[in-house]
Amino acid sequence: MAQWISGDRLIQRFEAWAPKKLAYEHDKIGLLVGSLHKKVKRVMVTLDLLENVADEAAEKNVDLIIAHHPLIFHPLKNVRSDEGQGKIVTKCIKHDIAVYAAHTNLDIAEGGVNDMLADQLGLKDTDILQPTYSEPLYKLAVYVPVSHAEHIRDVLGDVGAGAIGKYTRCSFSTHGEGAFLPQSGAKPYKGTVDKIEKTSEKKIEAVVPEHLLHITIQKMIKAHPYEEVAYDVIPLQNDGKKYGLGRIGKLSEAIPFKDYCLLVKERLGLEGLRTVGSSENMVKTVAVSGGDGNSLIPYAKYQGADVLITGDIYYHTAHDALLCGLNVIDAGHHIESVMKQGVKDFLCKVIAEEKSDTEVLISKAVTNPFHFVV
Repeated sequence: MAQWISGDRLIQRFEAWAPKKLAYEHDKIGLLVGSLHKKVKRVMVTLDLLENVADEAAEKNVDLIIAHHPLIFHPLKNVRSDEGQGKIVTKCIKHDIAVYAAHTNLDIAEGGVNDMLADQLGLKDTDILQPTYSEPLYKLAVYVPVSHAEHIRDVLGDVGAGAIGKYTRCSFSTHGEGAFLPQSGAKPYKGTVDKIEKTSEKKIEAVVPEHLLHITIQKMIKAHPYEEVAYDVIPLQNDGKKYGLGRIGKLSEAIPFKDYCLLVKERLGLEGLRTVGSSENMVKTVAVSGGDGNSLIPYAKYQGADVLITGDIYYHTAHDALLCGLNVIDAGHHIESVMKQGVKDFLCKVIAEEKSDTEVLISKAVTNPFHFVV
């Protein structure tokens, strides 16, 4: 009998990869149409949700659409079934198709849109172009009998606690004496009710990133022998893992800008592209941002990029790039369609792990509004 994953569970797993907290403050992400409280037999991935995509999803009996660009970005004054976005919303509701958007959070996420583009372009030693978020860190300290100290240390490490830079399972322990008085109704692991008990214990400390804190505490308590676990959670001032927009990396060797433009056109499957800067300039360090890259000019220049590849650049911003000596490739916003295969690969992995028969489709509808006339 076929097993279908629930929409709630699928999106829960998706948001572990691209959490909402990474998104820009006013971004319209998350569930935009319909409900996730249902079984999902088919999910479709698309860059944009236009009417042709909604028709395709209805024809293929899709239960959930995951789009990169939000269908509803500005508040709708009305929802008319005969025109505009209301027509798309109505079709999705009529066919019980839920619509979920992952926009700047998917851009910023590790392995997200900008990492996908960097991989497609063959960039090496990539780093974040514009940091936007640093994950909070916490110190978890738990008091445990000596007999169970190594087991608890292993549990913390298995969850991912104690990661510092290129080191994992980092922890520190101190030896001491614990004392407690079990009250009436208690079922102590060691000792008796109404009698002070003293026992040899270890205090184990490990650094935990915010996204692992809840599950780490859950696993630790489950593995702990005590009926009531004594532990502390302390916020730290240390910088956690950094996330941000865009990526910057290196080519294997420097090449002329005019040659690199042709390479980008080929790698990204483009009809054409716009360029800023001298065709004879050499390119070695490359910055990339799939969406609007106008605010990234100073970040690219400061980090030593020879060229910025972006989905959108304004006329006067192009002048700014010229003035500071930065070449630019405006490859068009549609280069973010690289996310379709990337998101499908991620969802297929999740569905396999969940032992589900849910099918993942990539929309074949054309949503790029621009064409080149040559």
